[in-house]
Amino acid sequence: MAGIRAEGGDLVLADGSRFTLGEPFAGRWAEAIANPPGRLDKLGVKPGMRVAVLDIDDAPFFSELIQRTQPMNEFSELDILFYAADDASALARIGELVPMLAPRGALWVVSRKGKAATVKDVQVMAAAKAHGLVDNKVCSFSDTHTALRFTRRKG
Repeated sequence: MAGIRAEGGDLVLADGSRFTLGEPFAGRWAEAIANPPGRLDKLGVKPGMRVAVLDIDDAPFFSELIQRTQPMNEFSELDILFYAADDASALARIGELVPMLAPRGALWVVSRKGKAATVKDVQVMAAAKAHGLVDNKVCSFSDTHTALRFTRRKG
C-alpha cells in the first residue's frame, strides 16, 4: 500500500482516510505497512543466532538464512531448529530433537499445507506436546508449507 503515512496520532491512507490510533502507534503501523516483515523476521531469526535446518529442501529459504546467520552443523544449544515433518515417522523423531535446543530454544516444524498436507496441525501439536513442548506461533513458511513453533513448557 503506497502513500500511507502517520500524522501525529493518525494513520493516513493515500485517499485521505484517517484512523486515529494515537502516538506512537500510528507511526508504527505506517512503518509496518510500508515495510512488512520478511519471512525470517516472522520466524524470529536474528543475526548471530544458533540455527540449524533438518530435512527442509527450500533453496530460497537457505539463501535468506545465510544472509542473516550461518546455519550450524553442530546440533546442540540451538536457538532455533527448523525441521520438516510430513509423516508419522518424522513426527516420531521430535523427541530426539528436543535435547538439541537451548533452554529457551524453539523448534519450528515445517509441513505441507492445504490439500497437499499429509499431517494435520493437531497431529504435529500432539507429537510435540508428548515431549513437553507447547505451540506458541504459526507462520506461513512458503506458498506450499506452514510452520508451527514449539518451545519447552515454562515452569
